[in-house]
Amino acid sequence: MEKIDKLFIKNMVCHRCKIMVGRILKMNNIEATQIDLGEVELKNPINEEQLLVIKSELEEVGFELIDDKRSKLIEQIKTLIIQLVHQENNELKVNLSDYLSAETKLDYKYISNLFSEMEGQTIEKYFIQQKIEKVKELMVYDELSLSEIAYQLNYSSVAHLSAQFKKVTGFTPTIFKQLNRNLRKSIDKI
Repeated sequence: MEKIDKLFIKNMVCHRCKIMVGRILKMNNIEATQIDLGEVELKNPINEEQLLVIKSELEEVGFELIDDKRSKLIEQIKTLIIQLVHQENNELKVNLSDYLSAETKLDYKYISNLFSEMEGQTIEKYFIQQKIEKVKELMVYDELSLSEIAYQLNYSSVAHLSAQFKKVTGFTPTIFKQLNRNLRKSIDKI
């Protein structure tokens, strides 16, 4: 019987997700040495029976275990983009393609083609959608001006942010704010 010492989990996109996964493991007396977004390193290998229990409990709260290499790579790419946009405030010092190639240790053309094939959209479009969701979040908080948001998310100008925002949402940032409705999407639903 195969022993499993690492889990790859889809839809694990935030700190609260990591806490929830940790609780599920703890309830099943399984120790993790490290819990990262989308990935869990187990202290001791688990067997197939334990894996089925964990899989079921993860699915109950909206997570999904991933077991094929291509899906794992797609989740890794999504996780890197989500971390970059939502946790690191888009502190990208190189272009996105170089960053993803360096982090995955794979040719960008390969990962780009695979992502498009499996997700039905380009990496760039996914990245832009994540940035727009971050813009929406920051606008709802109403603590920063649009100019400050543009600067924080590395837009070249407020006009560039506004044009991209309208292209993705159908609204200008001003109209979005005036609607005063929560038109935000959950990160894992993008």
